[in-house]
Amino acid sequence: MMLPTLSSLDPQMLRARLAAPVDDPERGLVIRTGPFVTRIRSRLPEVAEALSVLYGDYPLATPDGFVDFNVGVRRPWWRRGQRAQVRFDFEGQEPFNPLPGAQAVPLLEWGLNWCVSALCHDTLNLHAAVLERNGQALILPAPSGSGKSTLCAALAFSGWRLLSDELTLIDPRDGQVRPLPRPISLKNASIAAIRSFAPQAVVGSNVADTIKGTVAHLRPPASAVQRAAERACPAWIVLPRYVANGGLRWQAMEKTDGLMHLVENAFNYDVFGASGFDLLARVVSGCRCLRFEYGGDLHAAVQAFDDLLADRVEAQAGMQS
Repeated sequence: MMLPTLSSLDPQMLRARLAAPVDDPERGLVIRTGPFVTRIRSRLPEVAEALSVLYGDYPLATPDGFVDFNVGVRRPWWRRGQRAQVRFDFEGQEPFNPLPGAQAVPLLEWGLNWCVSALCHDTLNLHAAVLERNGQALILPAPSGSGKSTLCAALAFSGWRLLSDELTLIDPRDGQVRPLPRPISLKNASIAAIRSFAPQAVVGSNVADTIKGTVAHLRPPASAVQRAAERACPAWIVLPRYVANGGLRWQAMEKTDGLMHLVENAFNYDVFGASGFDLLARVVSGCRCLRFEYGGDLHAAVQAFDDLLADRVEAQAGMQS
């Protein structure tokens, strides 16, 4: 049975759900993102607007059912002369310092990432984008500024299924990736680049002067949200690097280097201990490990990954013949 989505709520109803009081545990806006159910509360109009724009395809969950995270974004009272602030609330606690008042939407997205990366330990959680084609997962671990999110967004609107822009969730039982499709965080020049590359994509409002510069969030393709229960088997580990005015360049990477990059990007590696190392070693053993440099031509970059997929399909066909 298809569940109603957030887009089924008119603006007034959406604001009413978001404004539900904290002491009412059976109200609030409750949505499902991948394997998680989150109750969100906020009276801020920019939060309601962003949720409407970015989360319209996400299924609503029943307010009185099980909820993984209870979160909120609020603007506390401030005295004249003070700067307006916004605060992220998790279960009545504030895990972060407040941010300037205009940054409510990035704060909510960063807070939701923190809920998973810091608190959920039934999967090994990597700071990496991940996409899927033909049931096979492409993992892109990379630091901020590497062009990871730009490349991820371009691929997500070019036939690759978005599993996550920020969090690769690896199930320790079978080594497969659990999807967590949520809005893609674009920064600075990448906002205009993706608007030009994929004019059909829906991009939220720009928020300036964050710790990452100007930020805007990209609504995931509806198909990625609808297929959020379909897992994928890791097939490639690719370290992307954007080089201004550069061309395309692939470079083979030793599996030991691929393993260390996954370890370095694992949020909860210490929780898993030796079993975490064994899990990542199994993942890497089944993957092709590469470095990838690209410049401003996103169409060429996407074609390079389509060629990478074709090479794997051809190799698998050769093994079966």
